[in-house]
Amino acid sequence: MRGGERISGETVIGAAKNAVLPMMAAAILADTPSTFVHCPRIVDVESMRGILRCLGVESRWRDDSLVIDGSRIISGEMPEKLSKRVRSSIFLLGPILGRLRKAAVVYPGGCEIGLRPIDLHLNGLKRMGVEIREAGGVLHCDGSRMHAADIHLDYPSVGATENVMMAAVLTPGRTTISNAAREPEIENLQAYINAMGGSVQGAGSATVVIDGVSKVRGVSFSPMFDRIAAGTYLCAAAITGGEITLRGAEPRHLTAVTQKLREMGCRIEETPDSVSLRAPARLRAFDTLQTQPHPGFPTDMQSQMMALASVARGSSVIVENVFENRFALAGDLNCMGANIRVAGRAALVQGVERLNGIHARARDLRGGAALVLAALAAEGETVISDVHLIDRGYAKMEDTLSRLGADIRRVSLTD
Repeated sequence: MRGGERISGETVIGAAKNAVLPMMAAAILADTPSTFVHCPRIVDVESMRGILRCLGVESRWRDDSLVIDGSRIISGEMPEKLSKRVRSSIFLLGPILGRLRKAAVVYPGGCEIGLRPIDLHLNGLKRMGVEIREAGGVLHCDGSRMHAADIHLDYPSVGATENVMMAAVLTPGRTTISNAAREPEIENLQAYINAMGGSVQGAGSATVVIDGVSKVRGVSFSPMFDRIAAGTYLCAAAITGGEITLRGAEPRHLTAVTQKLREMGCRIEETPDSVSLRAPARLRAFDTLQTQPHPGFPTDMQSQMMALASVARGSSVIVENVFENRFALAGDLNCMGANIRVAGRAALVQGVERLNGIHARARDLRGGAALVLAALAAEGETVISDVHLIDRGYAKMEDTLSRLGADIRRVSLTD
C-alpha cells in the first residue's frame, strides 16, 4: 500500500465480532436453529464454525446471514488445534456445560497481547458446582451437579461474565453475577438470550441476574454493530486528514473514542444511527489516554490511537491498564520514523511530521489494523505481512479502504 491518499466517503458498519462469537456459542443452548443477520465473514467466525462442526453442530451461510443449528450437538470435547487458534473458543465452555453438563477444553489461543488468564471463567463455573480437573493441558469439566449461585468476579471480565451468563440460562434457580463487565456486547447477548426465551436482566450494569429456564428456542437476530471496526475507520479518516460517514453505527457506543478524536481536532456529527468525521490537515496530540473496562476507553482501540498520536502535533501519553503486551506496535511505528518511548504500561508519543513506509508484519489483530492506519499516512510503500491476524476481526479491510480512496491491495507471497 502507498500512503498519502485521503480517506473520504461513506461505509456501512457490519455486525461486531465481539458480539457474534458469544452468540454463536449461545446458539447451542437452543433446540432449534438461530439465524444471525449481517454476520461478518471473518476468520474468527469461520474458526468458531469449525469448532462447532467438531461438536456436531451444523452451520451454513445464507447470503449474509449465518444459520446455526445446535439441536444435534453430540460432543462437549473441543478440538485442540482450532481452539488454540481463537481466544473466543472459551465462550463455548459455559453453553456446553449448560446443554450437556460435561465438557473438555484446552486453553484457548488468540493474539499475543497478554496473559488473559481464564481463572475468572473457571472460578465462576466452580461456584455453580462444576468440578474441573486438568490433565495433559485439557480441562475436564463435570457439570452434573450444576446449580444456581451468587458469583462475584474479582475483575469485570467480559468473557467470564458472558460465560457464566450462558452456563446459567438452563440451570434451575437464580444466578447473580456481581462486578460484571458492562460492555455493550453483553447487553446484546442478553437481548439474544431473552429473545430465545431465556431470562436475563441487568446486562450493562455491574449486576446481572439470570433465572434458569427449562429450554430455549432458536431465533433470527441482528447482532449489534462493530464499534471497534467503526472506531478504526474513523481513525483512518482522521490520520489522513479526510472525512467519513459511518452508517449503522450508534454514537452512544463510540463516545470514548469520539471524545479523543474531538480532542485531536476532528469535527464529529452524529445521528441516532450514523457518525460523521471531518479531520484537520494535521491532528493535534491528546493529553492522556488510559484504557479501562467499559465505559472507559477500550483497549481494542489503543493501538489505533497510538498510530494517530505518532503523527499528531505535540506529545501524547498512553497508559495501557488491560493487556500488558499491547505496546509491541511502538517498535514498528518507530521503524517508520515515529518517536515513541515505552516504560512499563505507559508510552510517551512525540508526534512527528511524517512516517515512512516499511516492510512490517502484523503482530496481533488491533496492532495490525493500526499498522495499516500508519501506512495510510506514510510516505512511500508499506508492505504488511501476516494479514491473517487482521482478517480475524475485519472483513476485507483492504476493499473497504480502497473504496474510500486508499491506495491498497492484497497480494500473495508469489506476486
